Amino acid sequence: MAGRVVRSDGPAPAGGGNARSASSGLVRSAKGTAARKPAKPAGASASATRAGRKGRVVEGSAAARAARERKPVSRSEPGQFVDARRLASEDLVARTLEENTGTLGLATRPKVVDFTARARERKRVGARIVVLRVLAGVLAAVSAIGLGWLLFLSPVLRLESSQVTVTGANEWVSETQIRSIVGEQTGRSLLLVDTNAMTEKMGSIPGVTSAEATKRYPHGLQVAIKAQRPAAMLKEKGSDSLTAVDAKARVLNSVAGASAEGVPVIEVGDVDRGLKSRAVKETLQVLDALPESLRTKITKVTAGTQDSVTTELDGGAHVVVWGDSSDMKLKSAVVDKILSDPNVIGDKTQVDVSAPLRPVLR
Repeated sequence: MAGRVVRSDGPAPAGGGNARSASSGLVRSAKGTAARKPAKPAGASASATRAGRKGRVVEGSAAARAARERKPVSRSEPGQFVDARRLASEDLVARTLEENTGTLGLATRPKVVDFTARARERKRVGARIVVLRVLAGVLAAVSAIGLGWLLFLSPVLRLESSQVTVTGANEWVSETQIRSIVGEQTGRSLLLVDTNAMTEKMGSIPGVTSAEATKRYPHGLQVAIKAQRPAAMLKEKGSDSLTAVDAKARVLNSVAGASAEGVPVIEVGDVDRGLKSRAVKETLQVLDALPESLRTKITKVTAGTQDSVTTELDGGAHVVVWGDSSDMKLKSAVVDKILSDPNVIGDKTQVDVSAPLRPVLR
């Protein structure tokens, strides 16, 4: 049965009446199905319904024929006004349903997933990640090895003997001794040179009071030492040989031609036994504590015991009895004050400061 569009001839609705208003009759499709209008309010009479049907006019327009050729698809709510001209055709709906992607129509056809292909793709991606990680690890290892070789084994930071400077050496502590210690580290990377061990070894040399080594990149080393003169010279009785020793009774390795002028001389029976003698050690401590103004005046030193250290000044013009090596600053100050004041020393030749607070003049 051909579809018909039924329109009412009654009064037009307030919103501009036509056959598609809320009060219009049933619209039957080509298949005979009907979209029923909203239910009438309770209490409407049957006579009113029959009266409305009498004025219906069947209209077989081109719009009716177009409606029979397509299936309307409405997005409106039931009971709302539908403009047939805005409905999508069956061809458009069919094309939309065949789309794999996008959101052009009412629905989107899901994409077909090939799980075997996806598994192969994941396997390839995993293999690439593993290869990249291995390459990164190899590159890091090669870089670390190369950097280590560059810093520790290559000539880039190698200590060169020609780049070593030594300052502070004197005639009793030679520069050759210092360079021999540095030579043990020559050829190594400056990063591997142990300056602490080096300076400790230098400090063990008799006559060296302090030593400092500073690295000068990329190939140099600067060594600064403080070397003292001998505290005294040990002279064996009946012999002209002199042995230079420091305040710790260590024999200095003197340089050929070293001068002993101004260095006190201690007479001993035997040098080896003298270095072990308590009296000689106390004498060395006393001499080491004296100011240079008194040291240069000493011409002879004797020590019968460790408590009787005695020095002769100015060729025997004055004799100073120091006792032991305690309170040497006070003793030196007392002696200097007495000797520098003629009214105090008078014609006395001996000053005993073994008890510095009660000096004795003879």
